[in-house]
Amino acid sequence: MDDKKILIINPGSTSTKIGVFTEGKMIVNQSVKHDDEELRKFPTIWDQYDFRRDAIFKVLADNNLSMGEIDAIACRGGNVRPLPGGIYRVCPKMIEDMKSGIYGGHPINVGGLVAFDLGNQFNIPVLTADPPMTDELCASARYSGIPQITRQSSFHALNQKATARKIAAELGKKYDEINLIVAHLGGGISVGAHRRGKIIDVNNALDGDGPFSPERAGSLPAGDLVKLCFSGEYTKKEVLKLLTGKGGLFAYMGTTDAVEIEKRIAHGGQKAAEVYEAMIYQVAKEIGASAAVLEGDVDAIALTGSLAYSKKLVESLSRKISFIAPVLLNPGENEMEALADAAMRYFNNEEALSVYHQDKAA
Repeated sequence: MDDKKILIINPGSTSTKIGVFTEGKMIVNQSVKHDDEELRKFPTIWDQYDFRRDAIFKVLADNNLSMGEIDAIACRGGNVRPLPGGIYRVCPKMIEDMKSGIYGGHPINVGGLVAFDLGNQFNIPVLTADPPMTDELCASARYSGIPQITRQSSFHALNQKATARKIAAELGKKYDEINLIVAHLGGGISVGAHRRGKIIDVNNALDGDGPFSPERAGSLPAGDLVKLCFSGEYTKKEVLKLLTGKGGLFAYMGTTDAVEIEKRIAHGGQKAAEVYEAMIYQVAKEIGASAAVLEGDVDAIALTGSLAYSKKLVESLSRKISFIAPVLLNPGENEMEALADAAMRYFNNEEALSVYHQDKAA
């Protein structure tokens, strides 16, 4: 089945990543950037439908390909109800949930609709895998401390799962045979405890939980956050932006660029050094907590995401956590490859499709 051509669609806030995978390699892998001026023309994300679809057609045409040559589509996301990890066929119920916005509005939802419509038009399967709301939390992980708030699972599930499978293969085992801690280190940071193929605990990387990151605040002292909310100095929207978008490294240093911060450190920037080390310190604490969740039975710790390219960060973090288990690297987001791999696992009958239900866990 390696000769199948898989169209990969991965929309982001300011780009659409488009790829074509066949015969074990990505023959097209392009990121189409969308500037703010272009995007401001669209009142809602759904108004971007034609814009995003046309970007896909153009990339195919530029590479002398057409939809008639495509055997399947694999798309990232979108924001659907919490569900176990797996490969899912994009279906009307899933599209209905994306359109509702109940689980969050993001261009990946538009990408899901574009992919679904193209699948219907060309009579080819449309798949997605390990969406952001992947939820395999154990019962204990859901308790927050007050009944009105339940801990939610929202994180970099696609790259977490793909990294875990890759590391398992490097160790000569299957994903469901080992215990791993995977830390996705990017604009947001998620640390997942993987037990025998399930992510039984992970911080909510989007909504104020876990380590602070380049643009997110992470866990905060609850009492002080309440005081800030009722200080009269901030609107609800502004507080939420402090949690996600203007928190973390950005709040302290005015930039989310870790390369820039490392340059400041190299030039003697004491504040930059303290803040950067504090972020690494918090990631190490979260990894230590995940080791406790796994009762110390950890085969490896995997570092992934864009920050895993940083030698400085990896060395500092490894010094703090290497006593737990060997530290292995899989830098980058790896989303395009992960989607292609999911499609091939489906075509090669290595993994059955999971069933999407709207009303209850699958």
